[in-house]
Amino acid sequence: MDKNKKINLVIDSKQIETDEGKNILEVAKENGIPIPTLCYHSDLKNKASCRMCIVEIKGKRGFFTSCSTKAEDGMEIITISPDLLRARRTNLELLFAQHREECNDCVTSHNCHLLKMAKEMQVKIGGLPDRKTGYPVYEFGPSLIFDSSKCIDCGNCTEMCRKQGINFLEKRQKDTFYQVKPKLEENRDCIYCGQCLVHCPVGAFEAVGEFEQVEEPLKDKNKKVIFQFAPAIRTSIGEEFGLEPGKNMFGQLVAGIRKLGVDKVFDTSVAADITTIEEANELIERIKNKGVMPMFTSCCPAWVKYLEFYNPAYLSHLTTVRSPQIILGGLIKTYFAEKEGIDPKDIIVVSVMPCVAKKYEISREEMKIDGMRPVDYVLTTRELARLFYNHKIDFKNLKPEQPDDPLGIATGAGVIYGASGGVMESALRTAYYKITGKELENIEFESVRGMEGIKKAEVEIDGQKVKVAAVNGIANAQKILRELQLDSTAYDYVEVMACPGGCIGGGGQPVPTDKEIRQARAAGLYKIDKEKKIRLAHQSEIVKSIYKDFLGEKENVHKLCHTKYFPKKREVEIKE
Repeated sequence: MDKNKKINLVIDSKQIETDEGKNILEVAKENGIPIPTLCYHSDLKNKASCRMCIVEIKGKRGFFTSCSTKAEDGMEIITISPDLLRARRTNLELLFAQHREECNDCVTSHNCHLLKMAKEMQVKIGGLPDRKTGYPVYEFGPSLIFDSSKCIDCGNCTEMCRKQGINFLEKRQKDTFYQVKPKLEENRDCIYCGQCLVHCPVGAFEAVGEFEQVEEPLKDKNKKVIFQFAPAIRTSIGEEFGLEPGKNMFGQLVAGIRKLGVDKVFDTSVAADITTIEEANELIERIKNKGVMPMFTSCCPAWVKYLEFYNPAYLSHLTTVRSPQIILGGLIKTYFAEKEGIDPKDIIVVSVMPCVAKKYEISREEMKIDGMRPVDYVLTTRELARLFYNHKIDFKNLKPEQPDDPLGIATGAGVIYGASGGVMESALRTAYYKITGKELENIEFESVRGMEGIKKAEVEIDGQKVKVAAVNGIANAQKILRELQLDSTAYDYVEVMACPGGCIGGGGQPVPTDKEIRQARAAGLYKIDKEKKIRLAHQSEIVKSIYKDFLGEKENVHKLCHTKYFPKKREVEIKE
C-alpha cells in the first residue's frame, strides 16, 4: 500500500480527499463529520464491539462499523438516516442493559459521553432489564475501584493493561457472557497507573473517592486546610468545564480552590524545584563516586510500584529523592508550620494530582515524617472538578488569583514536570550549572520532549557525555530494562513515567484522553515555562530561602527530601 496515495470518497454528500489506508471513522473525524462512538479509542486497536459507529455504504447491504471499515476510493457513505438512528438506539439500549446506572454518585456524570448520547438519541435509560445485577465491585488498593456491573465488555481496559505490560486485568467467561476480572496469580499486581480508567468509555473504573471526605475538614474551624496542585492540572482541568485541552487555568484554579474555603493554596511545582536540585545533586554524586548507574527517577509512584513488585533488582537505581507532592506536604507540616506557629496536627494537606497512584503514594509508611503523613488526601483532577460543581463554583469565569506565600511561585523547571521528559530536563538544567558553574545557553532539551514512548539523547556536560532516556509507558520501561541487561552502561540517567505522555496523560485526568489531547496539555506546560522569568530551579529565590532557613541542615533535607524503597509482594486482595 502506497502511504502517499490519495483516494476520493463522499461522506454525507461531502467530497473528501484523504490518504489511503484510513478507516471511515478517522476520515469523518478529520473532516468534522460526527459519528457516535463508545469503544473506539485512538490509543487502542479497533474492536467494533459497541456498534455505535455504524454507517451505510451506497451499493452495499447492511450496516458497517466505521472504526473497522477501511475507506476506499469511490465510496459513498451515509452517517445519518432513520435506519441508522433506529439501529443505534437499539444498540445503546442494549449497552445500558449491561451498565448499571449510578449517575448521581459518578464523578464523570457532568461530562458523561454515554448520557450525552442517550439524550441526543432520546433513549430511555433503564428501558431494558439490567443483566449485571449483583456483579462484583473490586477495589485495587487505595487508588482504584472497578464496578463490573457498569462494564460494557468493550475490552479497552484489558487491552490497555496488556499494552502497559502489566496484564493484571483479563476477560473470563461467566455463563454465556464474558466478565472483566483482575487476575488472581501471586505474580501479578496492579501498579495503580489508572490507564484502565481513562480508557474506559462508561465510568466502570473510578478513583477511590476522597472528594466527599475533604468536605469534613473544610467545615472544621479548628483545622487549617491547605491545598497544593500538581503542574499538569493547570492545562487539563479546563476540559472538565468545556474548554480546550492545554489552556492554562492556573489563576482560575487558585481562585476556585480558595472559594472552597481553604486556608492556603500552594503550588506543588515549588517542591518540584526542590526535587530538581536534590535529584541533580544525587546524579552528580553517583557519576563522580561511581555509584549505582543508571539513576532512575522516582517521581512516578506507579513506576516505583512496578520495580518493587516486578523488578526489585533495580530498586537501587531509583533516586532516593521524594516526589514533589510528598516534599511539599512535608514542608507544609514542618517549615511552614514552624514559621506560622501552627501545630502540624491541626494542618490538613490536600493534593490535587493528575494521578490515582498518588493516592497510594501518600499511604506508604516510609513517606511519614515524625510519624505524620505529609499529605492527608489526594484528589484527582476530575474529583476537584466535581467539588467545584457541588459548590456551584463557576470555574471558567473566575477572576484569576495567585497562590499564597511562601510556597506559591515556581520556576518554569518545576512546571514542565507534568510532561514526559520534564523531570529530566529540569534536573539537567541544574546539573549542568552545578558541574560547570555556568548556565546553559540553550536550556530547552528538545530531544527529551514529545509523545514518543522512548526518547534518547547524549548531553555533554564539561566534556563528559551523559547518556539519557525519557520513557513513558511501563512497556517502554521494560524495553529499557532489557537493554540494560545486555549493556549496563547504556544509560546514565533514565526518567520513567508510567502513563502515556507523562502526568498530563495520568489516570486522574479528564476523560477522554488521547494523543492529541496529551500533546495539547504538554504544549501548554512548555508555553508556561517559556513565559516564566525564572526557568531554572537553582535560581528560585523561594527555594534559596527554604534551603537557607531550613533545608540547609542535613537532618532536615534527609528527612523531608529522601526515602528508601523495598521489594513488595502482591498488595491487591481479591475475593472471588
